[in-house]
Amino acid sequence: MARKEFTDSEFIDGLKSGDDTVLQALYKRHFPPVLRYILANNGSDAEAKDIYQETFIVLYNNARKENFVLSCALQTYIYSIARRMWLKQLTRGNNTTRLNDDTFGVSFDPADVYQEVEEYQQKEQDLSKMTIHLEQLGEPCKSLIEDFYIKQLSMDQLAEKFGYTNADNAKNQKYKCLQRLKKLFFES
Repeated sequence: MARKEFTDSEFIDGLKSGDDTVLQALYKRHFPPVLRYILANNGSDAEAKDIYQETFIVLYNNARKENFVLSCALQTYIYSIARRMWLKQLTRGNNTTRLNDDTFGVSFDPADVYQEVEEYQQKEQDLSKMTIHLEQLGEPCKSLIEDFYIKQLSMDQLAEKFGYTNADNAKNQKYKCLQRLKKLFFES
């Protein structure tokens, strides 16, 4: 039997109704990004599981509130909660997470998550906008900027690749290209 893929609203409805199938699917689908984040930030598998369990409980409790409205992608919401919990645990400087009855060891303010989600969404929009304008720049500016910022080539490498006489000329050309990109970005 094929696994059913649930939408965000089906996940929230499943949380509200306590549907075990939905709960298990939700738990499995959104754990990998949390695990990757915690492992990349000095955590262990066990700590990732603890943080995700706490995140899941916060999500479960919030989803069951009458006035709960999901205003972003569920994955973004889950990731934001887990990220805040992990950062709080790191700032406390201990390697074990203790749960208590009301906040599970972390003071959680949904307003903070919403603000973080809004900032994340704005960054995503800006990145999409920047990608579009980078395409509009054309060559060699597009490649020059990508090679410097994404591939992290040195000015000497850029000079050689693009046929500039020296690194200073490559630096000047990169600056001009960057100014054109900024102009396109801020004029739109």
